[in-house]
Amino acid sequence: MCGIVGYVGELACGEVLLDGLSRLEYRGYDSAGIAIWDGESIRRVRAEGKLFNLDRRFRENPIEGSIGIGHTRWATHGAPVERNAHPHRVDDVVLVHNGIIENHTALRQELEAEGRVFESDTDTEVLAHLVARERAAGHDLLHAVRRATGHVRGSWAVVVLDAHSPDELVAARHASPLVIGLGSGENFAASDVPAILRHTRRMIFLEDGDTVRLTRTAVEITAEDGSRVERTPKAITWDPVAAEKQGYKHFMLKEIHEQGDRIVDTLRGRILLDEDEVTLPSLATLEGIVPSLRRIVILACGTSWHAGLVGRYAIGGLARLPVEVELASEFRYRNPVMDGETLAIAISQSGETADTLAAIEEAKRLGARTMTICNVMESSMTRAVEATLYTHAGPEIGVASTKAYTTQLSALLLLALWLGQLRGTIPAAERQATIRSLRALPRQIEEMLGDEALIREVGREYMHARSMLFLGRGNEFPTALEGALKLKEISYIHAEGYAAGEMKHGPIALIDEELPVVVVAPRNRLLEKTMSNLEEVRARGGRVIAVGDRSVSELERHADHVLHVPSTTEWVQPILSVIPLQLFAYAIADLRGTDVDQPRNLAKSVTVE
Repeated sequence: MCGIVGYVGELACGEVLLDGLSRLEYRGYDSAGIAIWDGESIRRVRAEGKLFNLDRRFRENPIEGSIGIGHTRWATHGAPVERNAHPHRVDDVVLVHNGIIENHTALRQELEAEGRVFESDTDTEVLAHLVARERAAGHDLLHAVRRATGHVRGSWAVVVLDAHSPDELVAARHASPLVIGLGSGENFAASDVPAILRHTRRMIFLEDGDTVRLTRTAVEITAEDGSRVERTPKAITWDPVAAEKQGYKHFMLKEIHEQGDRIVDTLRGRILLDEDEVTLPSLATLEGIVPSLRRIVILACGTSWHAGLVGRYAIGGLARLPVEVELASEFRYRNPVMDGETLAIAISQSGETADTLAAIEEAKRLGARTMTICNVMESSMTRAVEATLYTHAGPEIGVASTKAYTTQLSALLLLALWLGQLRGTIPAAERQATIRSLRALPRQIEEMLGDEALIREVGREYMHARSMLFLGRGNEFPTALEGALKLKEISYIHAEGYAAGEMKHGPIALIDEELPVVVVAPRNRLLEKTMSNLEEVRARGGRVIAVGDRSVSELERHADHVLHVPSTTEWVQPILSVIPLQLFAYAIADLRGTDVDQPRNLAKSVTVE
């Protein structure tokens, strides 16, 4: 959520800022703005809605200059209107901010008592006033920003421009990501790598408490105590072309089609083919504790929580360890019980999810051992834990997660196999069959993607539905949850995922000829029970879309439509079962004309609580 770009150099700043913001659109936003020093003053342009509104205003009244800041805002305090859009200006200070100032009400009252006048409803303007106050007291910009942030509680990534020192930017972070890009005769600040990747691959990932001064030729970083520190630059190996649509209508569709390749990337180097075993060198620091583990607690939100639910079945079944899956946003508020024989696993695509970061910090405080399954190198999550299992999904631009989910499932299954090997709980034949099934995934996914046109026609039949019910059993219950989430996220059709066996305990009252019911029914040991639930739906006039194997003739006879999935082993099946549901949701959303890649009110990386 929200996006930041800052630039100081020799290029036309407006073009750099607008291009950078366009590459952060996937994060979700509802207004945008830029501010540029034109040689005499700082000029701002802000606009409600999509970035093209800002771009049009800038083209109508262009600003010449080579230092400036830009922002895309996702509303937390104040409506998404122009006066609440960033950058905020107080006196000669202009500021952009990601995060939340938790004590903004008290600070606002204090500042108003001093005679300061506010122009917006945002928490961010408080921070701009604090910086301006420190500047008026005679502090240089870097120290003014550090002193100002010392008064606030919450999370922030800020970049500040001041008309009295127009050759520098000052940035700071706490609990919200910020990266510095290093160039030749130019330097950059951004909330995420894609914003500046076309200009540089040398990045410094700031740490909590860092404050940094950027000029054209220098980057000066100070830690929370004011001491100078050196942060080692990282070389980013992403291909910028990977963030382009490559002929697909939407990023989401492109990312659905990438899943076979990204799963290969996630598995690569982690399966010993000659021995049919899993090796996870990045978890070596945890290997010694595996025999003494008493339980695992998975912490996640949204789609990652669904992945964790699937992982619970795999880890429990293969490693014979009890697994709890917690909503990270609820975890730390229930006085959880953890100790050194508990492994806490945080799952996050971005590695910046605020609720999950807070949950893993609480787990650490309580003495648990920690790791993360994450897609982004050098993210806050990876630095907060003992070990990281990367998913290698590559940049995911569509807000509704697809390839991040299936690579998380793949990584969780690798983890389950690894734990089972160390604990001696997996029969050799089951381990070998599961690994062979993992290796077959790319071919099977390619086979399913060949049904895209057929799935679109099924979607056309149900695109005007007001609500849908998704049912699944066992480790396909989370698939039902994920299928329902995808549909509601991008089509705005109400959808609920339910454990199929629970349907008779309430949801069955909803079923009539107007309610489409999606039943996840692959060929597995629970198929017979799932078919019974399908029959219960049919008996009450419900329309059934089944997800299952072509060889199951009962599905063809009793369902109105069948979205086909190949058969595979029990632990691998959920990776395949979700793909037709992704295509189904995508087709309906596209046919309804919604903004598939940037659904309303949603953000890709939720960096506030």
